[in-house]
Amino acid sequence: MHAVAFSIFGLDVHWYGLIITIAIVLAVVLARFTAPYRDLKKDDPLEIILWAFPFAIVGARLYFLIFNGGPWGWESFAIWNGGLAVYGSIIGGALGVVVYCLVRHKDFLDVADIAVPCLALGQCIGRIGCYFGGCCYGIEVTDPSMQWFPLSVQINGVWHYSTFFYESICDLLICIALFLMLRKIKTKGVILGSYMVMYGVARALIEGIRGESLMIGSTGIRVSQLLSVILVLAGIIVIIWRVLAKRKTKEAKL
Repeated sequence: MHAVAFSIFGLDVHWYGLIITIAIVLAVVLARFTAPYRDLKKDDPLEIILWAFPFAIVGARLYFLIFNGGPWGWESFAIWNGGLAVYGSIIGGALGVVVYCLVRHKDFLDVADIAVPCLALGQCIGRIGCYFGGCCYGIEVTDPSMQWFPLSVQINGVWHYSTFFYESICDLLICIALFLMLRKIKTKGVILGSYMVMYGVARALIEGIRGESLMIGSTGIRVSQLLSVILVLAGIIVIIWRVLAKRKTKEAKL
């Protein structure tokens, strides 16, 4: 496992950062294909990412700092040393999209529907970077018969469940499912709600065997697992709300 991909003029370029960059680029490329399904321009995703990305980075770092208990002070800005949380980036990025929609007078549900398949793709690729970053792996695997990739992976000479790989595959399947749904389902918000349910279920299950999770104080409750359950429930509510709203609109036209 080599964290550094290459060096330029003495500056190390890490695999994790490189893979995250690739994930963002490919997610934006996919967004150019999904945008027309909600009557958005193909260039809109380029502007959306400019609004969402700064919020996503800040959210990812704050989420980690709050539930990790620091480090605070100047060290809180040292994101190059790690310490970014996926859920924090999703929350922050969503806030950035809200701000974009308010400023540009766009429908949030339209933007969210075309964004979530791309988000899932970005997460799929980004999780690969976790291997090189030596993070987000599962609990230790002591049974020799289970010490093989992709079931488990060696981190610093110790075998662990490769939970980052599990999530990467789940995210890829979610991306494909959402993209296919987006082409067929015209009801705003259903794609967003479906992402919330699918990702929430996958993350809640995988989080159960994570080796190093952020906890709520000394309660033993995993923050991301609890948030996943909330995400699933919220997603179900969004789907029901949008389906009923669509039905009500149809009845009003009769």
